[in-house]
Amino acid sequence: MTTSENKVAIVTGASRGIGAAIAARLATDGFTVVINYSGNAAPAEELAREIEQKGGKALTAKADVSDAEAVRRMFDAAEAAFGGVDVLVNNAGIMMLSSIADADDANFDRQIAVNLKGTFNTLREAGKRLRDGGRIVNFSTSVVGLKLENYGVYAATKAAVETMTAIMAKEMRGREITVNAVAPGPTATDLFLNGKSEELVARMAKMNPLERLGTPDDIAAAVSFLAGSDGAWINGQTLRANGGMI
Repeated sequence: MTTSENKVAIVTGASRGIGAAIAARLATDGFTVVINYSGNAAPAEELAREIEQKGGKALTAKADVSDAEAVRRMFDAAEAAFGGVDVLVNNAGIMMLSSIADADDANFDRQIAVNLKGTFNTLREAGKRLRDGGRIVNFSTSVVGLKLENYGVYAATKAAVETMTAIMAKEMRGREITVNAVAPGPTATDLFLNGKSEELVARMAKMNPLERLGTPDDIAAAVSFLAGSDGAWINGQTLRANGGMI
């Protein structure tokens, strides 16, 4: 992929946080961006307007990634609007912290549905429909390496995503489609900050040698690299974007 012009990228969970930063960055890079969201349309529409005001192109698409039919319709909409899809960024995810002993069925089932099956649903469509020379960027977590308490179910879903990433990279042989994952460390988003004390946030910020939390833009920069021409030789890898925490 030598240029991002006329390339189309679907970013799941893109209405806020890391996903919104990724969509904005890819639009700046020249991609036409499909901003996926599952609930409130307003932030997604606002982001699309901001991208277009800066000269970019964006489309919003409502879809719960855990719903396979909704994912198919999202790809249909992107193809109808823009002629095809070149990049999939699997950012949508939920995190429900609990010890394994205390996790109830709803906790387990919902994280599996969104983080694992949701990623599978989009990968399945991308595997059939992505244009040759495309890019797939999945999302894991550095907790797969850190193995922190209370992240058991969440980290398990992401470990499975890392495994699918490496396998699918091989399955795309002959199509010049790369498949990689980004595994952020603690990043200053609502998803991370909600429910944590200031003391805990400060302690986690100091865990890496750069002594700060990541920002959504830090993560978007890693995705931009993997989705663009400079990342063409990186394939089947998990990139831990965490300031050196692990």
